[in-house]
Amino acid sequence: LQVNKLFLQSNFLSNFYDACFKRRNSELYQDSEERQRRFVILSQYLSIPVPGPSATLKGLFSLTVRQVAFSASLWTSGSGGLTGPFNTNTDLIFKGFIENIGNAYNPQTGLFTAPVRGGYHFELYIHGYGNRSYALAAWLVENRQHICSAHAYQPSNGVQTANGATLQLEVGDVVLVCQWANTVIWDDNNVHTIFSGPLLFTM
Repeated sequence: LQVNKLFLQSNFLSNFYDACFKRRNSELYQDSEERQRRFVILSQYLSIPVPGPSATLKGLFSLTVRQVAFSASLWTSGSGGLTGPFNTNTDLIFKGFIENIGNAYNPQTGLFTAPVRGGYHFELYIHGYGNRSYALAAWLVENRQHICSAHAYQPSNGVQTANGATLQLEVGDVVLVCQWANTVIWDDNNVHTIFSGPLLFTM
């Protein structure tokens, strides 16, 4: 009788441990499935490949990056007027804000400083009016290197010229607009002369 009792106790404990083990395995499996499901959803949301921790980290990091875009005009107040001519090439300061998302453009210096590594697109529009003795011209400049220029000769009335470029910038790279020596640029409350650029994507 004692043997049967011990056998029943042993069988009960064995079944109990088996049930606990199966339940724990089921919970672990469900937890693993839930983690995988969340990871796939997050990966799809971030538009990154599912496998690979490095891709995941890059995607998570991109969530912390601010959106960056700005447009600024040369005109700030009054009826408008000419900038230049100057004896030397002169950096322009666009103080008239249209938009400055992310505050990467500094209206005190005229410098755009990249806050994150990525692809940016910049555009420059300049206007000539009021002095046909001078051309109008300016460079788009990256880290003191000329990237492209906008240039035109003024006819009997106003003239507009423009240019732009897409640039890969590192954190801290600087982009600005530099007016050529012996040229003039016009702007007024119609906002003809603009410097602008958005962040297209991070890298």
